[in-house]
Amino acid sequence: QVQLVESGGGLVQAGDSLKLSCAASGRTFSRDAMAWFRQAPGKEREFVAAVSYSSMGKYYADAVKGRFTISRDNTKNTVYLQMNSLKPEDTAVYYCAADGKNMNWGPRKMRMDEYGYWGQGTQVTVSS
Repeated sequence: QVQLVESGGGLVQAGDSLKLSCAASGRTFSRDAMAWFRQAPGKEREFVAAVSYSSMGKYYADAVKGRFTISRDNTKNTVYLQMNSLKPEDTAVYYCAADGKNMNWGPRKMRMDEYGYWGQGTQVTVSS
C-alpha cells in the first residue's frame, strides 16, 4: 500500500522557520515529480511548490517564493519543504503529493490533478 506521511508541522510565531518532511512508502517515487500544496480554513487547496524527479526543476507559488525551499532525497524517498520567515497567512494544512501517473514535468505540475498520491496533511499555524 502506497503511503505519503507528512511531519514537521506545528505552532510557531511570525518570522520563525519550520521544515516539513514527507516520507513515501510502498513504492519508489524517484522518477516522479513531487509537490506541496496547502489548504487554509475556508479556502481551496492551493499549490505551494513542486520539484522534478532530478531536483533540476522547481516551481514555487508567488506567495512563498524566496521564503520556502523544496528539496528531495530520492535515496530516502522523501521530499522536504523548508519554510522561513513564516507569516500568519501561511497558516494551513500542508499536503504532500506525488505524481505516480504522468511522469512529466512542466508548469502543469502546479496543478492538483497532476498528482495521483496524497498524504493526510500536517497543520502549520503561524501566530502574529
